[in-house]
Amino acid sequence: MTDTVEDRNAKDRPAEPATLREAQGGASGVAQAGPPVVAMGRPPRLSPLNQRRWQNFKANRRGWWSLWIFGLLFVVTLCAEFVANDKPILISYKNEYYAPIFRDYPEEVFGGFLPVTNYRDPFIQDEIAANGWMIWPPIRYSYQSVNNEIPTPAPSPPSWTFSKEERCARYPQGVADPNCTVGNWNWLGTDDQARDVLARLIYGFRISVLFGLILTAASAVIGVFAGAVQGYFGGWVDLLFQRFIEIWSSIPVLYLLLIVAAILPPGFWILLGIMLLFSWVAFVGVVRAEFLRARNFEYVNAARALGVGDWTIMGRHLLPNAMVATLTFLPFILNGSITTLTSLDFLGFGLPPGSPSLGELLAQGRNNLQAPWLGISGFVVLSLMLSLLVFVGEAVRDAFDPRKSFR
Repeated sequence: MTDTVEDRNAKDRPAEPATLREAQGGASGVAQAGPPVVAMGRPPRLSPLNQRRWQNFKANRRGWWSLWIFGLLFVVTLCAEFVANDKPILISYKNEYYAPIFRDYPEEVFGGFLPVTNYRDPFIQDEIAANGWMIWPPIRYSYQSVNNEIPTPAPSPPSWTFSKEERCARYPQGVADPNCTVGNWNWLGTDDQARDVLARLIYGFRISVLFGLILTAASAVIGVFAGAVQGYFGGWVDLLFQRFIEIWSSIPVLYLLLIVAAILPPGFWILLGIMLLFSWVAFVGVVRAEFLRARNFEYVNAARALGVGDWTIMGRHLLPNAMVATLTFLPFILNGSITTLTSLDFLGFGLPPGSPSLGELLAQGRNNLQAPWLGISGFVVLSLMLSLLVFVGEAVRDAFDPRKSFR
């Protein structure tokens, strides 16, 4: 039997949705349920590309664990005053509470007469113990605390190498003295001025990482801006900038530091400012190459044709591509900044005398070969820090590798 015109039209007509047919089929008189509501989840915080990069970073187990270890060490050293300090964390005295770790109290508060309280004084300790209590950090030395009870002349070996009688020989009550406790041990010995090596390592680690982070961040901002301007505008701007960078980078930094050190007193910010004058140059070449490569891409020309401004194109369209190479470069620049500070401290042109510094500890190890714990401690901490940063840098480089991110 041949199909009629109505049958052929019915076959060619697209099928109606089931919900529409159910809504129109009211012959049965039964109310039909509406279409299911699809729950819209919260959009992911990272784009799919960045999610793949993050997964690639986590896949590098050495870099992943290095980041965790370095972050844990940095957090601990940020709270160095709660770990190694010659002041108690909290004191309860005559039903009042004091926090010497945040504020200096005069000694008259605890029955003395000096303007600043020495909490290691036996008189102050007995007075507080008779009228309250105090909580000490695990290490009862700051980076500048001098231990006058070391059993041998400074530099003194680690406390665990002595017997209990030898460790307590210089205390007033000997072995029975309440201050001859584990908290007053010098776990890694003392330096040539009887200061605790472990406390100086904790504070030195913090100041080295903070110096490197501030210098790297400031250098990245200046270097990225300079490289972006060169690469995007090109022409005479690029030519003049390149000649300026060649002249500027040929200035000997060490000689400049020597001249400045002879005129100005050494300090953290002075040293940081001098290093910043030259460290930003390392970022210019990478960012400039990215902007030169991408400034004539189709989407950039389309943005120009739509009337988008140059600075908007640079910041919104070109900068994210350039930041890939910059982020890959950052851990190694941080590594170099820490090494530079350590080298300057080792030579005596870095931080002020007495500051906790890994380079200064290495210099003490060189001058006191009879005390190998000085050089070994500084070398192990510096090597561990730099190795962790190198492993993190390798993981970041693998994470931004386009052969792994786009496959």
